[in-house]
Amino acid sequence: MDIETVSMTLIAHAGEARRLAFEALAKAKTHDFTEADVLIAESEKEVTLSHQGQTDLLINEAKGVSTQVNVLLVHSQDHLMTSMLAIDLIKEMIILYKELSKK
Repeated sequence: MDIETVSMTLIAHAGEARRLAFEALAKAKTHDFTEADVLIAESEKEVTLSHQGQTDLLINEAKGVSTQVNVLLVHSQDHLMTSMLAIDLIKEMIILYKELSKK
């Protein structure tokens, strides 16, 4: 697969993961924790697909197959990392919403 396709695949899955995570947060705000949990699980599946693309690039690099780095690839890595961070933080926020709803 060419680097542009790999990059766009990473961006698409990472973007969907971030969208689902923020949707989960919105559900948690309304105390719909069942749906929030479902959305976070879907978000994690999407980010895993994106992360797999990055892992494939790293494996190829370790095998001696260099990847041409361009702005699109850097942008895709940025999307992946910010999505991973957003998911982690939103999961913690959902836990807080659940604890607050018990009080």
